[in-house]
Amino acid sequence: MTDGSISEKTLVARVYPRSEHPVSRSNISKNATKVLYRLKDAGYQAHLVGGGVRDLMMGIKPKDFDVATDASPEQVKSLFRNSRLVGRRFRLAHVLFGRDVIEVATFRADHSSGQGGEAEDSGRILRDNVYGDLKDDVLRRDFTVNALYYNIADFSIIDYVGAMDDLKSNTLRLIGDPEKRFTEDPVRTLRAARFAAKLNFSIHPETEKYLVEHAYMLEEIPPARLFEEALKLLHTGHATASFGQLIKYDLLQYLFPLSDKRLKDGEQQYERFIKQALTNTDKRIHANQSVNPAFLFAVFLWPMVWRRAESLQSDGVSVYPALQQAADEIVAHQLYHTAIPKRFAVPMREIWMMQPRLLNNKGPRALKLLESPRFRAAYDFFCLRAESGESKLKPLSKWWTEIQEKNPQERVNRVRKDSYGEQPRRKRRRRNRRPRQGGGNEINGNV
Repeated sequence: MTDGSISEKTLVARVYPRSEHPVSRSNISKNATKVLYRLKDAGYQAHLVGGGVRDLMMGIKPKDFDVATDASPEQVKSLFRNSRLVGRRFRLAHVLFGRDVIEVATFRADHSSGQGGEAEDSGRILRDNVYGDLKDDVLRRDFTVNALYYNIADFSIIDYVGAMDDLKSNTLRLIGDPEKRFTEDPVRTLRAARFAAKLNFSIHPETEKYLVEHAYMLEEIPPARLFEEALKLLHTGHATASFGQLIKYDLLQYLFPLSDKRLKDGEQQYERFIKQALTNTDKRIHANQSVNPAFLFAVFLWPMVWRRAESLQSDGVSVYPALQQAADEIVAHQLYHTAIPKRFAVPMREIWMMQPRLLNNKGPRALKLLESPRFRAAYDFFCLRAESGESKLKPLSKWWTEIQEKNPQERVNRVRKDSYGEQPRRKRRRRNRRPRQGGGNEINGNV
């Protein structure tokens, strides 16, 4: 079709036998393979689907493996004792193998074609539990490259939507009527930005047009769900590219409205601050190092917190109460847009509250600060500020770096030296002893 959209009328299956695709069972996790074969042996259809197939086709090692089947969630649960049913809006089964979770979803049909589906008057889907067959399920997928099905029965790949062609041309294209699909779930605008960033794909012009037109509907999405989408954008190894997509399509305003305003005001130092933090996060993830969402949320909100704190200080409020009040105000505003769970909000605030303390490297307090469990994150944050343009922080940033490399006694000596300077060594005064009484000697004439 000239507009690039896909409808039920255009669905024609192209089946690629094992000899015509690179997906191998040896590259699929053992647990996912167990699930596929048990469903098949029980008489159900069993397909690997979604990002797992897409990534295998692109030579990327998948992080997750999802399964689609004609078995109902209850039938899946009865087949796997190590499973549980989850979700209300979209009910499915999680098969648990320790920490490894294989998600098993029943083939979906159009939400309006039977019981189990519910939508608002605007068209946004509230419940999506109408079941169908594989062809129905294809139309419930979001993007073509996420709608490839690997059939465990004969190891073939089934493509109804030209996904293979889109993979070759690096194109991200929405399935179905773009206007309807973005209305059903406005979060697809963020998913489009994320996949374009992750895969380095171009968004199809027709998909792009409706993405821009329907982005405003993100204002209707609960903050908790936007938090989950923010994590996927910023903590899956392609945060820098995702940030570029958010800026390109003016989507950042729905996740971090205060940050978006500052960036649109042209504050280049703040932009460098964010980009450096995102780059560092991507490097840590690719090096299999841990990351904490508290850090990036602290980065996005810090300039507003600090500016507000400075304003309060000019009105006579002392440093720490001012910073505490500023944090309360900015976080409260943020929670209307993107939720921040307490387990991340607390360390985020601790990072902020330690910034003034890092300005003081004198005396016992400096040594005590090194023992804080939040020191490392606050130190990294402080160094990031220095690298991004706050040049006055660089000497202290260097000092805190050097002090960490020393053993405990060397730290004490360094802090003492930096606090009091080199003190000249005093000569010991020799005490004049008084002569002992009694027990004379020859000198005083006592014999």
